[in-house]
Amino acid sequence: MNLTRAFGAELDALRAAGTFKHFNTLLTPQGPVVEMTGRGEVIVLSSNNYLGLANDPRVVEAGIDGLRRYGAGTASVRFICGTFQPHVELEHALAELSGTEAALTYVSCWNANEALVSTLTDEGTVILSDALNHASIVDAIRLARPARKAIYPHSDLDALQRELAACEPGQRKLVITDGVFSMEGDLARLPEIVELARAHDAIVIVDDSHGVGVLGEHGLGTPEHFGLRGEVDVITGTLGKALGGAAGGYVAAGADICELLAQRSRPQLFSNALPATVACSALAAVEALRDDPSLVARLRANTHRFRTMLVDAGFAPIPGDSAIIPIVVGETAVAIRFSERLLEHGIFVTGFGFPVVPEGTARVRVQMSAALEPDHLARALAAFVAVGREFDLIR
Repeated sequence: MNLTRAFGAELDALRAAGTFKHFNTLLTPQGPVVEMTGRGEVIVLSSNNYLGLANDPRVVEAGIDGLRRYGAGTASVRFICGTFQPHVELEHALAELSGTEAALTYVSCWNANEALVSTLTDEGTVILSDALNHASIVDAIRLARPARKAIYPHSDLDALQRELAACEPGQRKLVITDGVFSMEGDLARLPEIVELARAHDAIVIVDDSHGVGVLGEHGLGTPEHFGLRGEVDVITGTLGKALGGAAGGYVAAGADICELLAQRSRPQLFSNALPATVACSALAAVEALRDDPSLVARLRANTHRFRTMLVDAGFAPIPGDSAIIPIVVGETAVAIRFSERLLEHGIFVTGFGFPVVPEGTARVRVQMSAALEPDHLARALAAFVAVGREFDLIR
């Protein structure tokens, strides 16, 4: 079959270029150390488990209790089969965390972004989006089919201002940005974005998937970091990173927006709700973040410590305030081979290249966790130095 041969040739080309992705199998829960098939125990520096809650007993037990009380699944969508109490409780907690009137959960933040953007877009809407926004936002805009979309260069607010000024009077305007850009680790210039949006009567949407649980004094995300909690129109986020690491996403916004999403968004109307067991475990994670501020403090300390260790060793990570520490190595094949050599030293870090990042800017992306101990960081640095010397990446 011609199509089968074409797919095979494409896969062979990836292998020949050294850019074919290999998937590692874990035999233990996600944590600072995992057991990996064929590797034994390895230290994890590639996880979104920012607060170490993925295997926290409070979170695990809440999920087990939810499974026993409410069963394995919801069996249909919420307006057909009903809403379980854990969904209501979780959405109240997420709204309180976000500083909004309401929140609505989805089975992923990808779903949440698709639901939100399509529902808020009418035939005259203009969507203005940062060039480095997450792929879920890119696809959400494609599906929404706005009257016009403007992709402004990364964090170029002069360009954003020009695009806003070019909008016709009365047009609905959506300004969409990541709070933390996942491949760079830098933050959106949120104060200026909010100011520009107010001046042009635009709605600000922030995907804070990598900010919630990480930024701000209490881990409430990018808006708290900038003193703007309650000032952002719409926040989307995930339950699959800092908030328990399981699955699920949400939209936090005004009550009318959330009600409109419940009434009209296709992922809400045509897809099963988040399993109740995940809602229960995620609620426990939100409560842990609220009740245990030491989690955020430990994450922040680990991030500062390891970034400093890397710089002192001669590496040049991209600057940033998030828990993401990217080290640019050049070509995609180099990033993949670099990460493979680190894994051979017992350190699990993923290499990213084109098309996830532009050609020539491939990188290994270190992600910190509150669960990492000083010994983990010391062993990781020793591996980075050894492999960095092999690849001539240390200054």
